[in-house]
This record gives sequence, C-alpha cells and structure tokens, in this order.
Amino acid sequence: MERPLLPLRSALVFLMAVISGMTAGCLCWIAGEGVARGVLAGLAVVGLSVPFFDRLIAREAAGDPCGEVDEHG
Repeated sequence: MERPLLPLRSALVFLMAVISGMTAGCLCWIAGEGVARGVLAGLAVVGLSVPFFDRLIAREAAGDPCGEVDEHG
C-alpha cells in the first residue's frame, strides 16, 4: 500500500487556507478593488491562514478544545 503524498492533517490545513484565501479574494474583487488587489488579498490570507489553522487543529487534536493546561497532568 502506498503512502499518501500529504498527511490528512496537512491537507486539511492547506485546503482550509486556500478556501479562506479564495473567499477573501472574491470578496475584495466584488467590492470593486479589481482583480490584482483581489489576488494579492487572497494570497495574503492564505499565508496568514496556514499557521492559524495549523495551531487550531493541533490544539483540538490534543483533546483540549480551550487550549488550557490541566492542573492534574
């Protein structure tokens, strides 16, 4: 059996970042800023979304939805 190219968690982080970037770029374009500014806004959102979603999924994967440290362990 072959291994996947990307782990499921990484693929999910990149997918969510791309969807966020496309949404931001489309909203910027619809607002009348033009295609070039929409593309730049979308790329900026993708760049900022990757670390955000990476930390968000890592926190929930650890079993602690609030990100707080338990006193007992």
